[in-house]
Amino acid sequence: MPNPSPQFWAGPLRYWRWAAREKPAFFWSVIIGATGPLMLATIPPISTRLGYERSPPIPMTYPIPSGPRKTLTEYDD
Repeated sequence: MPNPSPQFWAGPLRYWRWAAREKPAFFWSVIIGATGPLMLATIPPISTRLGYERSPPIPMTYPIPSGPRKTLTEYDD
């Protein structure tokens, strides 16, 4: 009779070793998914320390000229 799968809360390291062998797709997807929040906390401070500066935001509107507009005649535009 095969051994039953270990319970996570009884021994997390033993469960992780078992899951890495028996269910590698689930195991690595959890590992990669857990690195996302970790990278949110670590990457921005590291990049600013290395000299990365954020670019200024892209303008969302076209700048309106300050002077009066000239009136067009015929097809001058």
